[in-house]
Amino acid sequence: MTEAPGRGYDLEMVTPRRMLVRILYGSRYDRLPHGQRAYVRPGERVIREAQWRLRLRRAPVTTLPDYAGSVPLGEIEEFLACTLCGEERQQPLFEPTGGKGWRYRVVRCPACGFLYRNPNVRPEHLGDLYAGSYSTFLTGKYAAQRTRRYELTMKAFSPVLDDGAGRRLLDFGCGAGLFLGLAEERGFDAVGVDLSPDSVERANATLRTARAYLGDPDDVPEIAAGGFDVITLWSVLAHLPRPLADFARFRRLLAPGGVLLILTVNANSLLLKAYGSRWSGFTKNHLMFYSSATLPVLLRRTGFAGVAFAPHFGDSIEAGTTRLPAKLRRRLVARIRATDGGNMMRALAFADQEALERWGAEQKAREL
Repeated sequence: MTEAPGRGYDLEMVTPRRMLVRILYGSRYDRLPHGQRAYVRPGERVIREAQWRLRLRRAPVTTLPDYAGSVPLGEIEEFLACTLCGEERQQPLFEPTGGKGWRYRVVRCPACGFLYRNPNVRPEHLGDLYAGSYSTFLTGKYAAQRTRRYELTMKAFSPVLDDGAGRRLLDFGCGAGLFLGLAEERGFDAVGVDLSPDSVERANATLRTARAYLGDPDDVPEIAAGGFDVITLWSVLAHLPRPLADFARFRRLLAPGGVLLILTVNANSLLLKAYGSRWSGFTKNHLMFYSSATLPVLLRRTGFAGVAFAPHFGDSIEAGTTRLPAKLRRRLVARIRATDGGNMMRALAFADQEALERWGAEQKAREL
C-alpha cells in the first residue's frame, strides 16, 4: 500500500496558458523541474491561491442522494459521507484519470474541507488494488528514491527515530520491506504488515531480523498484542478507506509514550491548486487526501494527544542535489514554510502526554 512517485505535468501545454506564461515569465524558468516552478516564479503563488478560491466558489454543493444519482458506481465502490465530520453534502471538484483507463471523482466536504474520493472503495475490496506484481512497482529505481525520502523524513523528526535499541516498531503498509531494512540498521525490533502477497514475500527474502506479515494486523498475534514505541505510515494514509477505525487501532497498538509517523500527499499543496485533476497526488489507488488542517481532526477523534509537522521542500532540495540556484532555493523554502504548500505532508502524532513530554518540545508539537 504505497503511493506512486509524483507525475510531472506541464500546465503550459495548453496553448492560451503557455502564451500567458511566456508573457509573464519569458523563458528564464524553462530549465527548472515542473514541480519547482510554481514555488519560485514571481506572483505565481498569489495567482494559484486566487485560482483555488475561485474554484471553490464556483463548484456547486449538492446533497449526497443527488450526487449518488448522477455518478456511476463501480463494482467494488460505495458512496460516502465525509469520513471526518459526517457531513453528507458533496462539493465535486476533480476527475483524475490515468493510464490503463482508471478514473475517479474527488469531492470536498463543504463543512470541514476534507478531500476524498467518492464513490470510494469498499474496505473488503481494498486488497483488490494490490493484487498481482505490486512489488515490482516498489523496487528498482523507485526504491532508491524512497530510501532517500525515508532518511530525509527521519532526519526532519530527529532524534525520534535515530536510535531503535530496545524499541519496537511497526511499519504499516510495509511493501517490499525497504523501510524495515533501515529500521533494522537503527536497532529497532521491527515488524511490518501489508496487503500485497508478492511484496511481503520479497520483503522476507531480504530482511535479517525484521519480519513482514500478510493481511490484517489483528490476525497476527505479534502485532495484535501492541506495545509499539513507533508506528510508521510511509505513503499509506491516502490508501485507507476507514481511517477512523484504523487510527483508533494504531492508538491501541502504541505503547505509552509512543509516536505515529505519517508521510502522505498534501491536500494543501500549491501544485494541487495549480494542476487540478492532473495533480501528482491523484494516483490510481489513492482514496483520501489530508492537509495540516484535516489530519488533526482525525488524530483528535481517535485519541491522540498532539501532533507536529515538518514541511517538505522536495527530496532534491533537502538532499542538496537540486539544480535550483541558491536564490531560488531560498525562495522555494520560504514560500513552503509560509503557506504549508509542499507537495508532501510529514507529521508525527503523539499517543499521550508522556509522548509529548518526551519528544514534543523539540518537535514543536501542538496539543489536540
